[in-house]
Amino acid sequence: MDDTPAPIRDADFLSAGELRAEQERRWQRQAAYLAACSDFHRRLWAGRTPPMRLDALVELPMSDKEMLRADQRAHPPFGTYLAADPATIARIHRTSGTTGQAMNLALSAADIRTTAAVGGRGFRASGLGPGYLVVHTLNYQLWMGGLSDHLNLEATGAAVVPFGVGNSERLVETIREMGIDAISCTPSYPAVLERTLAEHFPGTRPRDLGLKLGLFGGEAGLDDPAFRGRLEDTWGFKVRNANYGVSDVLCLFGAQCEATNDIHLVGCDALWHEIVDSDTGAPKPWRAGETGELVLTHLAKDCQPLARFRSGDIVTLTALDRCACGRHAPRLRVVGRADDMVVVRGLNVFPTAVVAVAHLFKELSGEFRIVLPGPGPYDALPLEVELAEGRTASPALADAVAQAVKRHIGASARVRLLPWRALPRTEGKTRRVIRSSSN
Repeated sequence: MDDTPAPIRDADFLSAGELRAEQERRWQRQAAYLAACSDFHRRLWAGRTPPMRLDALVELPMSDKEMLRADQRAHPPFGTYLAADPATIARIHRTSGTTGQAMNLALSAADIRTTAAVGGRGFRASGLGPGYLVVHTLNYQLWMGGLSDHLNLEATGAAVVPFGVGNSERLVETIREMGIDAISCTPSYPAVLERTLAEHFPGTRPRDLGLKLGLFGGEAGLDDPAFRGRLEDTWGFKVRNANYGVSDVLCLFGAQCEATNDIHLVGCDALWHEIVDSDTGAPKPWRAGETGELVLTHLAKDCQPLARFRSGDIVTLTALDRCACGRHAPRLRVVGRADDMVVVRGLNVFPTAVVAVAHLFKELSGEFRIVLPGPGPYDALPLEVELAEGRTASPALADAVAQAVKRHIGASARVRLLPWRALPRTEGKTRRVIRSSSN
């Protein structure tokens, strides 16, 4: 669209009331665009005219990832939810395929501007800005987290080193030689660097590298105080959950500020947010304390606009008032992925809950995985946990871990102890739930 609305300057500092009229105007324009140009949504809505008020969006059916996958399989490469003229596509990304079929993502020039503006807000909220030299270690090969997040980092005014993935030894050398003071990576990547230091730089501690700010995204775990504390103690940097996004929707639209461990939704001029019951799809009130699946609607999107898209993320809204940092942007915590949820005797268990248990024991490295032998139901959580360096397995330790799972999560567990380094350390997203079909 030639008239795509520009991002609103400092939208994350505006209250819901200050934003609402502009959000309504943007949705009215976006709704007309979807009805005219998105074959996918016309089929989904079955001839229904989209409502012109955001409060009435609940009248529309929701879409989800599997619908988009099926649409791209049937109509490659972008699906019929590509609403723009293909000639307007300025950049193409592809998802990592962590949860299934990789998806092709098209962006117009206006989409790219929105992505960088909202992403820059997120990284600024997490403390990045002029004067920082940040190394970006996510994958630049097709993945949104590579180039798009690089530009999001640049939008803060910081200088960015485009390192990418691979050759962690060279990364350590680069950090030391350039005096890099911030790193953008997944929460599991510091463990890879710790191993690199131990093997190739004896006597060098992680905190000796001089990093002051760790900007993390792409994985769960940072809501666990023990995990955050270990990172801060080991590396000496401030830990920020700085990069929450949904690739099909927006690369980065959530980030932690210095005043809270919760995530600010910093893209309220580009997205409308809802939460619904993950089982029934019924709308839930948008108020602090509510937990449900996050549902997202584009307010300013050209190429692949989505309305009422189920993110698959189960979240808890933690606050809607003004934060101590000055932002009015709503805050939430991500409980887990709906597709990573394991039901044990009727109890919903997410890997994020296991993170806390894995870091309770000095005998464990903190690495774990849930290995599901079949479709369920499960009477106990099948959990593999890795021993710390120099530790040995014992029935007593396995029993203690199982008891901790029961105490902290409420589920019974069958615990298998694995030797140190039995589980892979990755530079990308770490898979915590392994199902039989992918073994």
